[in-house]
Amino acid sequence: MKIRLISLLLTLSVCGIAFPKNTFEVTTTSADGKVLLRKQTVKPGTARGAANSIITLDAEQNYQTMDGFGFALTYSACYNLMRMTPRDRHNLLARTFSKTDGFGVNYVRMSIACSDFSSECYTYCEQKGPDDNLLVNFKLHDDELTYVIPIIKEVLAINPDIRIMAAPWTAPRWMKQKSVTDASPWDHYAGGVLNPDYYQAYAQYFVKFIQVMKTYGINIYAVTPQNEPLNAGNCASTYISARQEADFIAHLAPAFHEAGLKTKIYVFDHNFNYDDKQEETDYPIQIYNTLNPAMPGYELVKGCAWHDYGGRYTEMDDIQEKAPRMEQIFTETSIGKWNDGRNLSKRLVDDFNRLLIHLINRGCRATIVWNFMLDLNYGPYTREAGSCTTCMGAIDIDQHDYSTLHYNSHYYLICHAAQAVKAGAYRIGNSISQAQDGLLYSTFRNPDGTYALLLSNNSSNDYIIGIRSSSQAPVTQITLPAKSVVSVAQK
Repeated sequence: MKIRLISLLLTLSVCGIAFPKNTFEVTTTSADGKVLLRKQTVKPGTARGAANSIITLDAEQNYQTMDGFGFALTYSACYNLMRMTPRDRHNLLARTFSKTDGFGVNYVRMSIACSDFSSECYTYCEQKGPDDNLLVNFKLHDDELTYVIPIIKEVLAINPDIRIMAAPWTAPRWMKQKSVTDASPWDHYAGGVLNPDYYQAYAQYFVKFIQVMKTYGINIYAVTPQNEPLNAGNCASTYISARQEADFIAHLAPAFHEAGLKTKIYVFDHNFNYDDKQEETDYPIQIYNTLNPAMPGYELVKGCAWHDYGGRYTEMDDIQEKAPRMEQIFTETSIGKWNDGRNLSKRLVDDFNRLLIHLINRGCRATIVWNFMLDLNYGPYTREAGSCTTCMGAIDIDQHDYSTLHYNSHYYLICHAAQAVKAGAYRIGNSISQAQDGLLYSTFRNPDGTYALLLSNNSSNDYIIGIRSSSQAPVTQITLPAKSVVSVAQK
């Protein structure tokens, strides 16, 4: 009998059938800073008083698949990390990215050449080569070689499953012209538009970047054709309309296909309000409607990416309705002096709701925030007009000792999400017995069959919330302190 039972258990395990888990890891951070990523173990049936509400999960109702959560590893972030002692840096990176000893953050964003958080403005091909080899002068900059690549490799050694997204702030200057109607050369890092004569060369520029990064053991999971294509005012930028981006993707996707690359392409990568440019409204939809499905590499165009420096996340509803099969991800937001970025009591719950709950419940598959680490002087940053000079990192490090760390809301929200919701998880349905003022949540089923929840309490009252996997399942009770965020992971 014992042998038959062992055989049955092995068979069920091989078939991928998950057994009920009885332990829940509850992680809590409060806006007053008294509780920071505190982990507690909770089991079903543990009464904490009468529950204010019971959330019942519905695993039969599946929505989007989750890709993950992460930070941007800019030159500035990597520069600050490299100034730490190797031991301190490793401990921080392991705490953040390790799937076994940390929070399991799994997404990283980097720039293709410079951003406004680089040592200077540059591209990988400053001088045009002969017509038969325009990119002969392609080479990485010291920012990548000395700072970004070593840090990314250290992160990959901690978590080999990290997904890396990349985006350019500007095309090489010799590829740019003054405007769509004026083909005069535009020899500036900021502004200008991409010259259509160089669409093919620029597509190969992306291919070269991906191939070169591969030689360093770094696989580029996804790209966007242009960071903030409607913003010509950044220190490094290229203005690209929806029509131009569609035309460029018609070269980029086939170039990836021909090179055998599987790198995903997400369009747009800019604000919910399209920077108030009426002709660019529904920018992603304009691109989707223009691309030819028969184009080689068409399957690599997965969806669109968003920032939130303008407009509201509700724009995602419109895009979801018009293109339900296309993915949506969120790739940049920042805290800074303008929004009291180091004030956890002001930022924590609002940022958690805005960047996780509201986005995810609208179909978002990933959330990536801007700089992982800056110093207390908001840098280093590129010393050019258009750079952000008042941005803060998810972590701010004291440049006087490169040891003292100040954790901001973005660090907490990304760690909460990554710790509970794994890549490949499904957002699932749910019901609640009674709505509560200030209570928001998202519910998930991870690839191993375990459940996860992200919850926030923006009220002034503590809540006791019951959680069950079905209407007949045991109830697990958790406490949500007033003004707090909580992640729940079934173990």
